[in-house]
Amino acid sequence: MWRQPIHRFRSVARAAVALALIAGCGEPGRPAPRDPASLAPFVASPEMIAEEMLRLAKVGKEDVVYDLGSGDGRIVITAARLYGAKGVGFELDADLVRRSTESAHRAGVAHLVEFRQQDVMTVDLSPATVVTIYLSRDANLKLRPAIRTQLRPGARVVSHDFDMGDWSADVVRPLLDESGMTRHVYLWRIGAPQPTR
Repeated sequence: MWRQPIHRFRSVARAAVALALIAGCGEPGRPAPRDPASLAPFVASPEMIAEEMLRLAKVGKEDVVYDLGSGDGRIVITAARLYGAKGVGFELDADLVRRSTESAHRAGVAHLVEFRQQDVMTVDLSPATVVTIYLSRDANLKLRPAIRTQLRPGARVVSHDFDMGDWSADVVRPLLDESGMTRHVYLWRIGAPQPTR
């Protein structure tokens, strides 16, 4: 005699779970909504590219690495782990900031790095000696004025895959990633300010 109510309960429960899953997944084929201040979606640089970016910039123990749009934190963590460099990752996504902080603890470099939930357009770049970027060409162009005015002579800027328009890179290095895809790593060195006329 309890069979019918139990059957109805199961049907209602299944329908509720299905609706929750559909609501959680959003529309198929559409990316998750991004913060309006976001300059690019999170796409991790492959480990070999992250390492090459740091190698090209000649990162050392005395450097302070700022990663603009740090995602999962791998570039800053790798700089600390391989070279003993200090670093700060700037990322809008609070969950990625939390995950990056946890990864730094697991890697044993939490004393060297930190991650901040902050719009990269508001970052004071002047403490950095190396800036790493993997955002988009438009984002690079938006960041370019701050990079050129705030960084001190001798600082290096490294971008994965995206140039900075008519500001020619000092080095452009093509690389094949693990999947056989060609990537490019760009390096700019900040020189002494040009005298104004």
